[in-house]
Amino acid sequence: MNDLLASASLPGLVALAAVSFVAGAVNAVAGGGTILTFPVLAAILPADPARLVIANATSTIGLWPGAIAGSWAYRGERVGQPPWAVWLLVPSLAGAAVGAVLMLVLPPQWFTACVPWLILTAAVVFALQPQFSRLGAMASRSSSSAGPSSPGAAAAQAPTASRLVLACVLQFVVAVYGGYFGAGIGIMMLAVLAVLGLGDIHRLNAVKNVLGMSINGMAAGLFAVGSFLGSNDVSWGHAAIMAVAAVFGSFAGAGVARRLPAPFVRRGVALIGFALAAYYFWPS
Repeated sequence: MNDLLASASLPGLVALAAVSFVAGAVNAVAGGGTILTFPVLAAILPADPARLVIANATSTIGLWPGAIAGSWAYRGERVGQPPWAVWLLVPSLAGAAVGAVLMLVLPPQWFTACVPWLILTAAVVFALQPQFSRLGAMASRSSSSAGPSSPGAAAAQAPTASRLVLACVLQFVVAVYGGYFGAGIGIMMLAVLAVLGLGDIHRLNAVKNVLGMSINGMAAGLFAVGSFLGSNDVSWGHAAIMAVAAVFGSFAGAGVARRLPAPFVRRGVALIGFALAAYYFWPS
């Protein structure tokens, strides 16, 4: 797919690098970077029936190094997390594999038809993030009141078996969506993790970044394998530019996360999502 990069304009590549930097920062804080990179890739890639599929797979691979960087930047907040939290990796990897395989085997026209709904779903999730946060806070307070009041006790206390099973099922569903498209999975995972009483938003972000890295890594790996086998669904030149910019953005986003005006960022990303959904819904 090097020919795709050769045909790209310099302003388009600069815009892709800038948006990937912002997307890396947004992903490190809450998630949703795909909403920003996907339409830019779709706009600068040459016209092709599978253009949106290529944009999605390339975006997933290009943002994955940034997800690794974001996970590393939040490593301090993972200290003291309970061992049972590792089990959430199982539904994350399994769901991402299912979503990525669906992306590879289903006709490109199906994905094109789903794009407006996928972006709209992500935008709605962003818009409802405060409600998710309130539900998570209520669940965390419930966990705290049921156990010891020492620092970190709520985060270390194991949830009931039914709550953990429910969280794993929800995480699997989120991961399937993440493997197929992925925009907004960060907020979705924060909602799932909050009901497990894993701590404040920074500790939740630390776990979310690891799970998101795993989901994106599984999907990116399968997309890469498909590309090497001849599917031609990845533009590697564009992905390389995105990867470098997203890594720098992830470290920058994690570094200023506690000082960011979160409501402003959330509303901005949600508005972008609604505008993009309207654009893709509009008959061409």
